[in-house]
Amino acid sequence: MGSVNLRAEAEADEAAAEIDKLSESRSELVQAVEKLRSAINRLNREARGRLRNTFGTVDQHFQSVFKTLFQGGEARLELVDSEDPLEAGLEIVASPPGKQLQKISLLSGGEKALAALSLIFAMFLTRPAPLCVLDEVDAALDDSNVERFCALLTEIAKASNTRLLVVTHHPFTMTQMDRLYGVTMQEPGVSTMVSVDLAHAEGLREAS
Repeated sequence: MGSVNLRAEAEADEAAAEIDKLSESRSELVQAVEKLRSAINRLNREARGRLRNTFGTVDQHFQSVFKTLFQGGEARLELVDSEDPLEAGLEIVASPPGKQLQKISLLSGGEKALAALSLIFAMFLTRPAPLCVLDEVDAALDDSNVERFCALLTEIAKASNTRLLVVTHHPFTMTQMDRLYGVTMQEPGVSTMVSVDLAHAEGLREAS
């Protein structure tokens, strides 16, 4: 019959205990996975709802700002490539005055710049901040579009109480600011900052 394993019963008990332990661990892992999946699904549902609401608000602002900058026309934002907003792409469809509705890729360079500005300001108006920095965003605009751009800045500043810090080289944009800051080099290697309070200067001019 061969040798008898005197520890067989003890080893069987140890194996059974190990199986019970592994089974309990597996059950805990399954429960943890289910909780994690439930949390992910809940977060995704909340994210989809917030995204749809925010997207709708941004789209409304975009249409309004677009009409202001283009003095008419039509534009809208579309989610494409997926019915799930978390996986969808963004398409800008625009129709400047006198043109058919088309994708932004088919617009001219100046029109693309205005459409991009419309989207930037639409997102900003959705959740305004106390400070907004614009670094030469008017560089690609012609004079007439710069005037509309500056008028829009004035409206946004009044509506949102936002301080706008505009970096520009355009003379007209400078004239529309309340205060100008510039850097000059009067001596080689020595930079000096100068500032002009245009609102105060205008008041002095009118008083005189």
